[in-house]
Amino acid sequence: MYDPKGNAKDKAAQPVHFIEAEPPAHLRGIVHRFLELKTTAVLKADYRFHALPDACVYVVFDQLNRDITGVSKLRAVSEEFNLGRQFHFVNIRFLPGVWQTNCAPLSYGLITEPYLGELHLAQLNRDLAGLPFSDQQSLLVGLVEQLVEQKTVQANPITSQIFQHLDQISSVADMAEICQISARQLQRVLKRSTGFAPHDFLKILRLQQSLNGNDTWSYADQSHFIHSFRKATGYTPGRYAREFDV
Repeated sequence: MYDPKGNAKDKAAQPVHFIEAEPPAHLRGIVHRFLELKTTAVLKADYRFHALPDACVYVVFDQLNRDITGVSKLRAVSEEFNLGRQFHFVNIRFLPGVWQTNCAPLSYGLITEPYLGELHLAQLNRDLAGLPFSDQQSLLVGLVEQLVEQKTVQANPITSQIFQHLDQISSVADMAEICQISARQLQRVLKRSTGFAPHDFLKILRLQQSLNGNDTWSYADQSHFIHSFRKATGYTPGRYAREFDV
């Protein structure tokens, strides 16, 4: 199954608390993880957050500025953000393809502006305030259940099929065959539901498999892997390993 590694931790940073929690069973076709990322004290230097390509959609709650929240996704290449010396974010990481953009639009990158959409995210951000992450999860589950009921998020049978057969996929043609649709249909469905063309979606899946230490998705050779990794992240694998923990 698809198990994205959403971010890499700056090895030079002082203590930063990062925790992931699995959703309840009835939401596992919708949500990948609930996340908390926060400083435990004011850092001595700014913190670099390296967001890896993962094709997921995030709902982001800034617990230090409770007007700042929203729905976000990343691009097919890494993005590096400076979070400063003190921060506290609570996120929901949705699986690729489940967010219905016709119901609620997406932005790119981390949220930096007050949320002005129709979802009640700002109120929920205030409701989360002061609760430990273990208690916040029930509120996050309630939001997801509401979004499912409203059909803002729905399980995606195409991406689900792809994730279930990752080991059998090495090309876009393989994806189309496994999903039992034409390459043109696959192009249309993936672009609409994930924002990515099949080729870019495949590149993201390849990168994520390599980050998981899975060599099933082997590249043509080592130089091909290094080139692809650098194009996606801006780093060679060796330099990345020296600077970040995934």
